[in-house]
Amino acid sequence: MNITVIGAGYVGLVSGVCYAELGNQVICVDKDQAKLDILRNGAIPIYEPNLQELSLKNMAAGKLSYTSDLQRAVQLSDIVIIAVGTPSLANGEADLSYIDQAADEIAEAMNGYKIIAVKSTVPVGTNERVRDRIRRLTSEKFDSISLPEFLREGSAVQDTLHPDRIVIGADSQSAADTMAKLHAPLTDQIVMTDIRSSEMLKYASNAFLATKISFINEIANICEKVGADVTQVAQGMGYDNRIGHSFLKAGIGYGGSCFPKDTRALIQIAGHVDYEFKLLRAVVEVNQDQRFKMIRKLETIFEGNLHGKTIAIWGLSFKPNTDDVRESPALEIVQHLVNSGAVVKVYDPIAIPNFRRMYGKNGVVWCEGALEAAADADALCLLTEWDEFIHVDLNQLQTVLRKPILIDGRNVFKEEDLAGTAFIYYSIGRPSLNQGVKEEVLALHY
Repeated sequence: MNITVIGAGYVGLVSGVCYAELGNQVICVDKDQAKLDILRNGAIPIYEPNLQELSLKNMAAGKLSYTSDLQRAVQLSDIVIIAVGTPSLANGEADLSYIDQAADEIAEAMNGYKIIAVKSTVPVGTNERVRDRIRRLTSEKFDSISLPEFLREGSAVQDTLHPDRIVIGADSQSAADTMAKLHAPLTDQIVMTDIRSSEMLKYASNAFLATKISFINEIANICEKVGADVTQVAQGMGYDNRIGHSFLKAGIGYGGSCFPKDTRALIQIAGHVDYEFKLLRAVVEVNQDQRFKMIRKLETIFEGNLHGKTIAIWGLSFKPNTDDVRESPALEIVQHLVNSGAVVKVYDPIAIPNFRRMYGKNGVVWCEGALEAAADADALCLLTEWDEFIHVDLNQLQTVLRKPILIDGRNVFKEEDLAGTAFIYYSIGRPSLNQGVKEEVLALHY
């Protein structure tokens, strides 16, 4: 099939490359000329495993191209996929200005029947909004499709080529059948819905996963007070097929471009229909507070005074295997430490350039290696569970730190890893592993 993907950001780029890998003729459109130059030269402007190899392969095969000429791309294609950004406005609502602009430009370029699919995460009713804008500007026939994405950064190529399901929201059976045929090589789990249900399904899925994360973090906080181990609790819970193991890993909370944005947007969507989504508001509040557990633990260790202390930070991206630092817990943690007068040394295998652009240079020492960041630090905070950190030699690490204080925000290390070391260690929801850091344990009397 001939496909145009509008927006070569994270979702659009991965989707376009993978559609080409399936044998389709794909044109990715973007207005950012610098990004297009990077892509045409064989590089990738984001870090995503296996994406560059597939892009190069399909460009060489003549199945994938990158352009800023939206009009020509639309005219050459049978299916047009909108994958532009929908960033949060100040009130939490999704900004639909890029969606509107794409719809208007598609309408002006129409030269015959097209299937127009919205892959961007959008509020309920947006596909109708797109349809109405296009209808006002063209007499050409088209069908609207909701095509939500369910990609995880760091495994987006795998998720695209081997999805749990494909959701297609449509009011035209023939258009739905065409989209099902396009995705048939990927999975036989193709869910057909009406358009509004498809739009809602994406928000509901992300909100539920965010809820699981905040829930297990609340359980972790209770575990610290009653002397239980959240990893053992989560493992036992996960064997229940109604619950499952995924997203039950306690830590310092979720970040990235999806969960924070989509939870806020769904709260606003509910508010517009006069419904208060109390549960989701609590999920957001728990997540916001969770990242400051590390700060509070440091303040306890140093008796409330972080001024002049050297704090090492391992990990700046919101999760491993991505360079995305949007809504990363590291942003607020680093800023708080700097504001408290600490000297902050940071290291991340991939995300330092993005973090530097977003955060700035004030008060941060940028390091080129994990041990360089840890050298002469009064404490080390692990914020992202990169393999490089998981497999570090702890005996060597404790020799380079000024004080062997390790705050593990992702529960990376096990009891056997710490055996024989002198670390003052703190993790999330595992009080029995906390060496040198006492938690208030609830005495249970019967």
